[in-house]
Amino acid sequence: MKKLKTATWVALAFTIAFVCSIGVCAKDELKEARQCTFVIPSEFTLESESGLFVNRNEPMESSSISYDIYDNGKDIALTNREKKMNPASIEKASIDNTSNLTKSEYEKVISASYKETLGEDVKFNVDSFENVTIDGYPAYHIESSLSVSGQQTIYQSVYMILSKYKTFTITYQRAEDDQCQELFETSAATIHVS
Repeated sequence: MKKLKTATWVALAFTIAFVCSIGVCAKDELKEARQCTFVIPSEFTLESESGLFVNRNEPMESSSISYDIYDNGKDIALTNREKKMNPASIEKASIDNTSNLTKSEYEKVISASYKETLGEDVKFNVDSFENVTIDGYPAYHIESSLSVSGQQTIYQSVYMILSKYKTFTITYQRAEDDQCQELFETSAATIHVS
């Protein structure tokens, strides 16, 4: 289970990298967001890793909540002098493809990330892939499951919230026998972006 837990966090990093690779950029249509907030259930405590909360009854309960912010860096403005001194620093605008993210694309990339991390085939399925709106910001709500031979099935509920300069990712993760789905749903209902 420890190997699977480590692999899950590595895959979460791949998820963040995946969001970056699909072209998150400062689009005029997206609103700027300063922060994303949500309530962490009292059954979860902050680990030494920033943004990682584990069930206080670990290892009996292996559920966790992670929170990550990807800043695309597009909100940095150069002065005319800086632009003149280093013309290469002026980037061409990239195309924002995040609104085109699909269930099959997400499933393919994340599945490959798990396989690479664990060194074996992993059964990763996206059970639900929804385009949602949270406080006026476009977002994805993705329900998925992960199975490795000889291990319990892991269930994930991911919220990826897009703004002009930041992508906020909240991942609720639990094993098959963890009794925390209701806590996760209550926490997810408190997600706010401003």
